[in-house]
Amino acid sequence: MTDALKRLSEEGVAIWLDDLSRKRITSGNLAELIDQQHVVGVTTNPSIFQKAISSGDGYEQQLADLAARKVTVDEAIRMITTADVRDAADILRPVFDATQGQDGRVSIEVDPRLAHNTGATIAEAKQLAWLVDRPNTLIKIPATKAGLPAITEVIGRGISVNVTLIFSLERYREVMDAYLAGLEKAKAAGLDLSKIHSVASFFVSRVDTEIDKRLDALGTSEAKAARGKAALANARLAYEAYEEVFSSDRWAALDKAQANKQRPLWASTGVKDPAYKDTLYVDDLVAPNTVNTMPEATLQATEDHGDITGNTIAGTYEQSRAELDAVEKLGISYDDVVQLLEDEGVEKFAASWNDLLKSTEAELKRLAPSEG
Repeated sequence: MTDALKRLSEEGVAIWLDDLSRKRITSGNLAELIDQQHVVGVTTNPSIFQKAISSGDGYEQQLADLAARKVTVDEAIRMITTADVRDAADILRPVFDATQGQDGRVSIEVDPRLAHNTGATIAEAKQLAWLVDRPNTLIKIPATKAGLPAITEVIGRGISVNVTLIFSLERYREVMDAYLAGLEKAKAAGLDLSKIHSVASFFVSRVDTEIDKRLDALGTSEAKAARGKAALANARLAYEAYEEVFSSDRWAALDKAQANKQRPLWASTGVKDPAYKDTLYVDDLVAPNTVNTMPEATLQATEDHGDITGNTIAGTYEQSRAELDAVEKLGISYDDVVQLLEDEGVEKFAASWNDLLKSTEAELKRLAPSEG
């Protein structure tokens, strides 16, 4: 074992776990990861809940109670997922208190079927914040075009937000703009800005998966040489944009009012291609004031053989631009790739949510008490 996770934390990277289940909560596993592996936050998404609840482990009694009450399947899922997030938030509360609210956070996503509906996303975010009722919750809102005004409105109401499904540099800038606009709204309303937090989840591995597939189809030596470089280049240039925005005059005014910077969060950091080192998207994305949310396999791999050598983003911007340009010159459109990935991301989460609805509905029917 190495001290890689400790070193990662010392470099200013907050380690979050990209997973949650009732078994993790009740077995003491989550508390153990916090205590022994420097985990200071948790992210969830519709796919994670679909997997956890479909396994059935630990959910039987609550499902039976919900079936007895004849609740709708939508209400059942909300009751189950918010209970898990509330319990996880309670376990992480000491971290939240120790870090003045920066970490010790648990994220829960708005219904992914609302990704293109601004008004419904705002209403759902308010409802989730009320249902979970913990100060260390982050409400996840997708960075779709419809999501941007929802981010501004929800932040403006003092609700902390995890913006998810960010793939493009342009959209990331729009997300930061939406966050600042929300803070300005909150300030005008007299809210305490020091209590509002946000992270921007910038997705990493999926960029390589899609671009590498297109490079492989080209099959040239230039295409082969460009494999496995685009995702890191994209994420590093996102950090450059973050540095720029959070040293602007506009930010300075909010900073004076005790506002918190919106930290970049590296999401989708599990390596999909076995040809690459399994800690690639951890080792090579180290910079202060970032978050890396990892599936447990990546967390354990980093602990075992992660190579943390200090800041691996500083000084890479020129090279990163050259690497993205090289892909573009081969005829692979960056704009096309990032739009496809956003569309697919929304579709995948909606499909997971629909699967969850179906499996939960079947369980509610099975457990429904017989009439009479």
